[in-house]
Amino acid sequence: MLIGEVARRSGVSARMLRHYDTLGLVRPTGRSGSGYREYSGDDLRRLFQVESLRSLGLSLREVGRALDGPGFAPAELVDDLIRQTRERLATETALLTRLRRIGAAEPADWADVLQTVALLQALGSESAGRRQRAALSAAAEGPTPVEALVEAVLSESDPNVAGALRWALARSGDAAPALLAKALDAPAAATRQRAVQALAALPGDATTAPLRDALAHPDTAVRRGAALALGARGLTDAIPTLVDMVAEEANDVDAADALSALAGDPAVAEQIATGLVARLAPGATGAPVRRRLAQALAGIPGDTAARALGELSRDEDRGVAVTAGYVLTLRDASFGGGG
Repeated sequence: MLIGEVARRSGVSARMLRHYDTLGLVRPTGRSGSGYREYSGDDLRRLFQVESLRSLGLSLREVGRALDGPGFAPAELVDDLIRQTRERLATETALLTRLRRIGAAEPADWADVLQTVALLQALGSESAGRRQRAALSAAAEGPTPVEALVEAVLSESDPNVAGALRWALARSGDAAPALLAKALDAPAAATRQRAVQALAALPGDATTAPLRDALAHPDTAVRRGAALALGARGLTDAIPTLVDMVAEEANDVDAADALSALAGDPAVAEQIATGLVARLAPGATGAPVRRRLAQALAGIPGDTAARALGELSRDEDRGVAVTAGYVLTLRDASFGGGG
C-alpha cells in the first residue's frame, strides 16, 4: 500500500508518515512493481501501535523506546504517565479556577483583571499578615472575587485573617450566602464550622434560611453555631439547641446570654424556662448541669423560672444551692420579685 493510500485509510497525514520514516518508527519495507516503497501488513500494524502509544501521551522518542527497547518496562512508563497527567490536570484545574474567579468578579478592564490576580496571589500567601491585608483591601479596591474570598475563609485557620475575610464577605454582594450554605455539607468538619461562622457574620435575610436549615444539621458544631447566630437575631427557632448547649456545657455562657436576650417577650420567656426546667428532671442531671441551668435561669423572667430556682436553692449539692440562692437575689433586683 502506497503512502497516499495509507494516509487516507489511517488518518495519519502523509507528512507525518514521512516523519515516522525519517525517525525510523515506521518504515515501508515493500516495493511496488514501479519501484515505489510500499507499506506491508507488518508495517501497518507497526503504524497502529505507534498511534496507540501516542494516544496515551507518549512522545515519539518514548514510543520508539517502547517498541524497540529490549529492557522496556511498560508498568514503569504507565505509572510515569499517570503522574505526569495528574500534575498537568492539577495545573490546568488551578488555572481554570483562577480564570473562573476573575470572570466572576466581572472586571471592566485589564486593570481590574490585574488587581484581581494580585488579590488572589495575596490570599494564597504563606504570610498571615499579607492575607489579612489582602482581605481588608478586597472590598475597597474594585471587583470582588467572591468565590475566592469564600474559599479563603473556609480554609483559613488564623482567627485574625478569618475575621478580616468575613468582614470582606459581608461587603461583597449577594453571592456569598449561597456559596457558604453549600459548604455546610463539606466533608471536613473544620470547613463546616468555618462556613457557619461566616454565615453568622453576614448581615441580611439571605443567611437566615440556611442558618435555620442548619439547626437540623447532623454536625453538632454546625447546629450550635447556627443557634447562636439565630438567637442573636431574635429568632426563637434556636431555643431548643441553646437549651441543649447550656446543659451540655457547649458555649454555655454564650447560649445563656442568647436565651436571656430572647426572653423579653413573656411567652418566649415561658418557653425558655420550660425548656430549661425540663432538663432538671430528678436523677437526670449531675450537680454541674444543675448549676449551669440555674445560672441560665437567672436571665429568664417569669414564675416558672422563679419556682425552679427556689427548688434549686434547696438542692442537696451546696454549690448548686448557693448558686440558685444568689441568682434569686439578683432576680429580685432585676425583675422586682419572683417574676
